[in-house]
Parts: sequence; C-alpha cells; structure tokens
Amino acid sequence: MVATETTTSRSSLTWLLALLSLAVLACLLALGTWQVKRLQWKEALIAQIETRINAEPVDLTTIERAYAETGDVEYRPVQVQGAFRHAGERHYFATWQGQSGYFVHTPLRLADGRFIFVNRGFVPFDRKEAETRGEGQVVGGVRVQGLARNGIDEKPSFIVPDNDIEKNIFYWKDLNTMVHTAGLPEAARVLPFYVDADDAPNPGGLPVGGVTRIDLPNSHLQYAITWYGLAVALCGVLIVWWRRNRRHS
Repeated sequence: MVATETTTSRSSLTWLLALLSLAVLACLLALGTWQVKRLQWKEALIAQIETRINAEPVDLTTIERAYAETGDVEYRPVQVQGAFRHAGERHYFATWQGQSGYFVHTPLRLADGRFIFVNRGFVPFDRKEAETRGEGQVVGGVRVQGLARNGIDEKPSFIVPDNDIEKNIFYWKDLNTMVHTAGLPEAARVLPFYVDADDAPNPGGLPVGGVTRIDLPNSHLQYAITWYGLAVALCGVLIVWWRRNRRHS
C-alpha cells in the first residue's frame, strides 16, 4: 500500500514538473518570437530613417502636408526661411562630443507670420546666455536647412528631471512649454514640430549645428538567440530527465 502511494505521488510530481517545464518552454519560445518581430520592426525603422536623411531637402509646405497626413515628419530634410526671434531662446540641457552644455532652440518667424522652433545647435555651459555669443545672433532673414523632428507631449521617463522653466533649462523637449514661455505674441501660430539645423557654421562659431543624434540600438537578434537558446537547452534537459525517469520506472 505504501509503495503504491509513493508511486502515485512520484507520478503526480512527474506530471507537474512536465507541465511546468512545458509552460516555461512556451514562454521562452514566445519571447524569442517576439524579439524576432521586434528585429523586423527595428530593421524597417532603420531603413526608413536612412532613406529619409539621405533624401533631398523639401520645402516647409511639403513637411506640413506630411505631418497633417501622418503626424510623423521625423528626420525628413527640410529648408525653412525667416528671421530668428533670439529673445525667445529656450535651452535644452545636453552633451555634445563629451562636453556638457545646451542645445539652443530659437523661434523662427516665417514670412506668413507663423513661427517654427529651430534647434540651432550646441553651446557650452558658459555660453548659455545670448550676450556671450553676440556674433551668432543673426539679425534679418536667414535660410535654415536641417531635419524636421516630431514634438513630444510628455516626459519620456520618470527619471528625467522636470524642466526648470524659471532658469530656462529644459531636460526634455516639451515644445508646448517652449512655445508658451518664449515671449511670442499671444495670438502667434507655432508649428507642432521643430527643425534640427544642419552643421552649416554660424557666425562666431556658436551655436554648433548638426547635433541630431540618430542612434537606434538593435540588439533584438542577440535577445532572440538567447531566448531560443534557453528553449533548446530546456528541451535537452527534459529529454535527459525523461529518459532517466523512464529507465527507473
């Protein structure tokens, strides 16, 4: 009687372990498949970005049409003309080539009276204030070529500090707040995207343009191999365990 109960308990435990192992195996295979899908998505995104940044610059009307249709103008080359309103500079905390400082976002008044913000580029900490780089505060009409960028509506992560509006230091690119704190006319119309200026030099050397970062890590293949590898290893363990259990049964 005791032997029968022991055999029954062992059989129940065997089935329980088998079911748990199959559940883990299913999870590993699902994770591997998910990473393969992520890999395909990331490769398509990288290819799209490469196509965009290597295209010829278009006029602002074309970019506006694309934004109205898709809400996405990220990395599309564009050319805009207008006059900078330097008093409305907004400063985004950033590093560039190992140096800490700010990206200078300046409203550009277009010929039709609307505004678009332009990320003119990087300035070091001690050149944050406009009066320290007067040569670069271009007066009159300018033509800016660069990459259109989508605005963002919320802080990308809870670890990112809140923007310090009083000190004019932005830790994330809250375009709406930039617009409302730049001293623009009350009825000013501002485009919902901005432009990263290219590396054409500014008078006096500052700001330093061409600061767009296009860095999309793509580790999904390694992740997929890891998950599938664990699944294969688990299958090997299950086979060995099943054979040993069969011999002793």
